[in-house]
Amino acid sequence: MLINLSFIILLLVLSPCSLLVKAQHQTNSLILDTCKKTPNYALCVSTLRSNPHSSTADVAGLGLILVGAVKAKSTAGLKTISELSRANPALKKRLSQCMEDYKMILSAFIPEAEQAIGGDPKFAEDGMNGIADVTAQCVKSLQGVRAPLPSTNKLVHDLSLVTVSIIRTML
Repeated sequence: MLINLSFIILLLVLSPCSLLVKAQHQTNSLILDTCKKTPNYALCVSTLRSNPHSSTADVAGLGLILVGAVKAKSTAGLKTISELSRANPALKKRLSQCMEDYKMILSAFIPEAEQAIGGDPKFAEDGMNGIADVTAQCVKSLQGVRAPLPSTNKLVHDLSLVTVSIIRTML
């Protein structure tokens, strides 16, 4: 009788643990399966895994997490552009278009994507494609410039394309 009671107690203790492991496996599987459909698997997985909300997110939630990552990197990019403009007046003219582009990313494309993911994902796709386009233009205007912006700009560009891929799975 004591052995049966011990066994039952052990099962009661381990059952929640096995459910947690199963839930984590399903979440991990969703992230991996979703990221396989993107142009940059490693960037997708690392970005999603770095956000604790990804553990409970569905595909739309993963898309929103990526939009948030694009927003954070775009904010950092705009700050870098502002600092470079102040520090190097010779670059100010070349940076002015990038500054306008990043302001548009943060004021138009990101809000459009955030609102559309829960509704019509096509508009979210348009917003993320817009980000990819303007960051590509920024890269062209800064060719030959040795500064931290090109790497941030490339990251924003690549994250936006990863996000587009995920949004397309919801269409």
